[in-house]
Formats: sequence, structure tokens, C-alpha cells
Amino acid sequence: MQSIIFATSNAHKVQEVAEMLGDAWQVQGLTSFPQVELPEETGTTFEANAILKVEAASLALPGRWVLADDSGLEVDALHGEPGVYSARYAGPKATDADNRAKLKHELAKLPPSVFRGRFHCCLALAKDGKVLHITQGIVEGQLRLDEQGSGGFGYDPLFQPDGFDDTFGVLPAEIKNQLSHRARALQDMKIWLKPHEG
Repeated sequence: MQSIIFATSNAHKVQEVAEMLGDAWQVQGLTSFPQVELPEETGTTFEANAILKVEAASLALPGRWVLADDSGLEVDALHGEPGVYSARYAGPKATDADNRAKLKHELAKLPPSVFRGRFHCCLALAKDGKVLHITQGIVEGQLRLDEQGSGGFGYDPLFQPDGFDDTFGVLPAEIKNQLSHRARALQDMKIWLKPHEG
């Protein structure tokens, strides 16, 4: 089994990636490597932030495969916000609930509408500080003003993907893991990684 480090301390993300990569890969998060410090996300795009993180983490973990992602929600009516600031939309120490509350507040100021948006994920793979591959994943949908469900994390209870009547906060993990922006970016990454399994 090959080992890969996902440069995040978010246990939800580590579990999601482990499930999607399958039995060929052992996925660990940064909680196993407390010596690794990620740089501040100063990029203006998801790709720039993913590269910042993966280069730093892979330099700190020589000889290891390292993945990093940056992802967020882009709402058309808010000119692409919260975008790269999705995790800190309501402030640097904001919780998921704080961020959802701010998003609902901002949308409630606008004329009633179908608020279109998307989750966007950029995934970068590196080894020894060298970026080897980059993939992107997008899932389109609409934003609700009422939260539905408590599953998932982040903005999931407000995001209803196209083709479904329920939000990511309700849809079971097996469906979300096929649809999500991270799943789509990871499927392309998995194809690139296939020759390196085992």
C-alpha cells in the first residue's frame, strides 16, 4: 500500500480523500506530522493556494507524496464570493456556522432569486517541493436560504447540487463522494496516480 499525505488537519477531508482513493493508498493528514507548518493562504486563486501549501508541505516531508487542495464556494450573485475566503468568510476565526450565517445574510439583502453557484476545488500533488500534477473539480448548483441537514461540513447544508432536491447536508456520503468538487478533482488525480500504486 502506498502512502500519501494530505496537507490538512481537517479530519473530514482526510476521510473523504481516503474513501475516494481506495485501498491502494494509505492517506494521512497533518495531525500525524505536527512539525509541518503550512504557509498563509495569500493566493488570489484556488490553484495558487493549493500550490503554496503542497510545495511547503512536501519540502517538510522529503521523499513523500503530498496532496494539498484549496476549495470554496463561488456565488454568482455575490460576484464569486466567498471564493478563496470561503473558510474565513465571517472572519479569521469563523466557524462553519458563522460562515453560513454570513452567506445567508448577504443573500437575504438581494432581490429574491435562484442563487446559482458552484463548489470549486483545485488539487495539487508534489514530492520534494516539486509540483507534479494539478487537477480541478467543479460542481454546479444553487444556494438555499434555509439550511437543510447536518451532514457534510462547511456550506453543505445550503448547497443543492443540480439534479437533486436535497442539499449536500442531506445527501448520503456515497452520492456526495461521486458528485463533489473534491471527488471530481480527485478522480482525475487518481488516474494520474494509478501507475504509482502498490
